[in-house]
Amino acid sequence: MATTDEPRILSEERAPASTSRTETAVIGAGSYGTCLAIQLASAGHDVTFWARGADFAAELQATRENRVYLPGFRLPSAIEVTSDLERAVRGKAIVMGVTPSHAIRDVFGRAAAWFDPDAVLVNASKGLEDGTLLTIDEVYRQILPPRIAARATFLSGPTFAGEIAGGMPSAIVLAGRDVETTQYVQRAISTDRFRTYSSDDVTGVLVGGAIKNVVAIAAGVSDGLGFGSNARAALITRGLAEITRIGVTMGARPETFAGLSGMGDLVLTCSSDTSRNRKVGLALGQGKTMAEILGDMRMVAEGVKTTKVAHELALKLGVPAPITDVMHAIVHEGAPAGETMQKLMQRALKSERG
Repeated sequence: MATTDEPRILSEERAPASTSRTETAVIGAGSYGTCLAIQLASAGHDVTFWARGADFAAELQATRENRVYLPGFRLPSAIEVTSDLERAVRGKAIVMGVTPSHAIRDVFGRAAAWFDPDAVLVNASKGLEDGTLLTIDEVYRQILPPRIAARATFLSGPTFAGEIAGGMPSAIVLAGRDVETTQYVQRAISTDRFRTYSSDDVTGVLVGGAIKNVVAIAAGVSDGLGFGSNARAALITRGLAEITRIGVTMGARPETFAGLSGMGDLVLTCSSDTSRNRKVGLALGQGKTMAEILGDMRMVAEGVKTTKVAHELALKLGVPAPITDVMHAIVHEGAPAGETMQKLMQRALKSERG
């Protein structure tokens, strides 16, 4: 994140990898949506940036800075801010969705009527839908025109908003079922500071990106309790095994979870003080209640909702998920953090492959 008082224009310092200027949209003006709007502008594209609420959109357009969610970074001139969803979506070749996962059905259900038939939707949200237990891909297939849903792509990986906006080197994975479309988006969004890898394992990329937030809360709880580095490393490793079991049962490939949306994102989110989900866990480990923690937070920590959904999903699939179960008890049932985390160490001994 910027350390000076004045917001910086960084995108003009970067060399675009894209060869053609494209009309794009970013839907969602949180920290990650803001950094991706800056990234698309730095890749040489025109960006219509949708923010919920006319007053907030007007402030962003006037000040050229998201002082609420990503202060310190100036919006390049190629970004136009609006609160008009139709204006943001209509006629755009690439539409990037960066709303909280629980808002996807509402926002993109409304936007569906305005997509250009050849538009490509790029999801950058992480989570599972509460109630239905659906992945974002499955939600898209329910609410979007079939061609839009079939060609949608899904962005995930170990990236923090401030570092992308600041032009620091990052690598990310883009999954899609249509190879040509995925490669088109891959070329369009990449720069010499933002390297994009392609994948065709949509389910694996989505599951890894969602459930790693549950493990990040667990790692934060462990650190908040003072359990040390050994315990954090164990949670990351066994958390990856748990995510992989769930994902493979849903049809994902196991090797996906060794990649950027699996191990990469898990390590980053569990280890960095920048992680909102880890901060939730730290506060729980230090004795705060969920009501106190959520009252202090301005930005969404997706892992809070995902813990409930992942717990229900694992039960439905019949997949052992002890870390998710323990986190559900702590986050949603008010179980004492120290005593409940200790139960992970008291389970029956088993093979590491189990």
